[in-house]
Amino acid sequence: MDSATGTGLDPASLDQQSINTIRFLAVDAIQKANSGHPGLPLGAAPMAYVLWTRFLRHNPVNPRWFNRDRFVLSAGHGSMLLYALLHLTGYDLPMDQLKQFRQWGSHTPGHPERGLTPGVETTTGPLGQGFGNGVGLAMAEAHLAARYNRPGFDVIDHFTYGLVSDGDLMEGVAAEAASLAGHLKLGKLIYLYDDNRITLAASTQLTFTEDHAARFAAYGWHTQSVEDGNDLEAIDRALCAARQETGRPSLILVRTHLGYGSPHKQDTFAAHGSPLGVEEVTLTKQNLGWPVEPPFLIPAEVEGHFRQALDLGRKTEADWDSVLDLYEAQFPELGRELRQLMNGELPQGWDSDIPQFATDTKGLATRVASGKTLQALNARLPGLIGGSADLNPSTDTELKDAGNFQSPDRAVGDLQGSAGGGWSYAGRNLEFGVREHGMGAILNGLAAHGGLLPFGATFLTFSDYLRPAIRLAALMELQVVYVFTHDSIGMGEDGPTHQSVEHVASLRAIPGLTVIRPADANETAVAWRVAIETRSHPVALILTRQNVPTLDRSQLAPAEGLRQGAYILADPPQGSPRLILLASGSEVGLIMAAALELQAKNIPVRLVSMPSWELFEAQTQEYRDSVLPPSVQARLAVEAGVSQGWHRYVGDRGDVIGVDRFGASAPGPVVMREYGFSTANVCQRALALLGQKGI
Repeated sequence: MDSATGTGLDPASLDQQSINTIRFLAVDAIQKANSGHPGLPLGAAPMAYVLWTRFLRHNPVNPRWFNRDRFVLSAGHGSMLLYALLHLTGYDLPMDQLKQFRQWGSHTPGHPERGLTPGVETTTGPLGQGFGNGVGLAMAEAHLAARYNRPGFDVIDHFTYGLVSDGDLMEGVAAEAASLAGHLKLGKLIYLYDDNRITLAASTQLTFTEDHAARFAAYGWHTQSVEDGNDLEAIDRALCAARQETGRPSLILVRTHLGYGSPHKQDTFAAHGSPLGVEEVTLTKQNLGWPVEPPFLIPAEVEGHFRQALDLGRKTEADWDSVLDLYEAQFPELGRELRQLMNGELPQGWDSDIPQFATDTKGLATRVASGKTLQALNARLPGLIGGSADLNPSTDTELKDAGNFQSPDRAVGDLQGSAGGGWSYAGRNLEFGVREHGMGAILNGLAAHGGLLPFGATFLTFSDYLRPAIRLAALMELQVVYVFTHDSIGMGEDGPTHQSVEHVASLRAIPGLTVIRPADANETAVAWRVAIETRSHPVALILTRQNVPTLDRSQLAPAEGLRQGAYILADPPQGSPRLILLASGSEVGLIMAAALELQAKNIPVRLVSMPSWELFEAQTQEYRDSVLPPSVQARLAVEAGVSQGWHRYVGDRGDVIGVDRFGASAPGPVVMREYGFSTANVCQRALALLGQKGI
């Protein structure tokens, strides 16, 4: 029996014992759960061990220390690798949690979840998303460092590391993010590629035979290859070289073996997504010189070795705190601003310049009203950062005089049409290019980093490209603002490929996403207020291309009613309403015009603006019944999108004017009229509800 461990281990280096501890904590947890992915932890443990014990700056006692290095396990199916590292280095993830891997109520779910497990930076599992998140994290570090660091005071100075897989690199979202990261020269972004050449179903020889290093070199990345994934010193040297390469992001291709050590399953897809099995676990432990019993073994010297991260982390954060104190004393205004951003606080008076829009029958497109509101916020929210998928002029999302986020080392050339303020990492206008998938994942990384309030814009019909990232933003409860313009068939001539029909309903189906479709300029201003104040989940603003009237609020309820999701815009001059007309967005003006004709026929009508179902559902039942009283069952909802979902608000005796087919190419007013969005049709459908003859 080995005197140091008392475990019966064969003499081995501390490094090798530590690596095998990672491996078999993962294997034992997966076997106990009878569910999981043992192949990646067995093969990738050596490179993860080198990174976490020799390079990663973090504080297990304070997982949210602001200047920590970020680590993204983009290959989220290998979650037990990360949980083993978190437990071993002293995070608040006790052994009982490892033993409850993938079980109800545990902090060790099948794929890592931000906000649930201490030390998990971002929720991963959908392949490629974590890759894009890491690019966003690195962009956030570069931006904040450029804004706030001063000579002798590198208060923002950390690396972003990731572990990525074959599947990650196959996904298109990773290609988009990688291309942009190379262009931006994000030198503090370093990815370890688990090059095991096995997918869930087969060998990569069937589908993925490109020269990966050449591909990333073409993107502008620094690439290296480590031929033996168990060669700790080669991995160390590669990480050192990557850290020294300041002008390019780095990809280190590490040749590993899926299910390393398993006599019958190594280098086969059988090791990817299923437990090894009791017999194969025994054989694998014996093959790697590890005791078969007890399971979940952590030798004493291995635990002591890993737990050095506790003292080192405390000291590293304390040293940084001292530098930050000196920085705040020397640069008090910058220090206050940075502290506010790190704490996620809004500055006093942040909304004081938001415009009030005058009544105007011609009005504004809500995308234009959004742009004017965004400029007012731009001047007072230093953390506001964002851009579009090459659509700034169309989405009205350029931040004036805020500069463009670009590498200061890149010769950009013609700056015509760009925001003022120059080209550097300090710029707050993000140029994503035509990369909606990548934009969505990068926005999540920016938000997950902290200190920034990111937004991204595109046409509503392209929101589908962002959907996986939007879903993850909602799951992670990240504050991301999506600006989706050209919101319906009302956009006109571009036709059905660009006319949104099902997209608002699709977004409303995502739990934790607040969708707001404002009716006019003033509702749009309130919608931005709500989006900025909503710290715990994402918000999607749905905006028109076409002009809509700016409503005369002297005769109507204030636009602040948007905060309740739905509100009584106007009631009949006399008596109780017999009919309720509900609408969102551009169709609110339509129901107002229809109400005038109906009231001329002595039909008392209540008008309800309903910009956000999610905000409405958050209200009390008493409030909801006050807006939509059960006693008034004649209800007509009008929205230029699919009717799906509106029946919950109009009831069995109500009706919906929607668009349950694709659009058409013609001028917007013509398309709207032909699809039934006219005063005459609204009145006819309303009268039918009341059992009267049409006009």
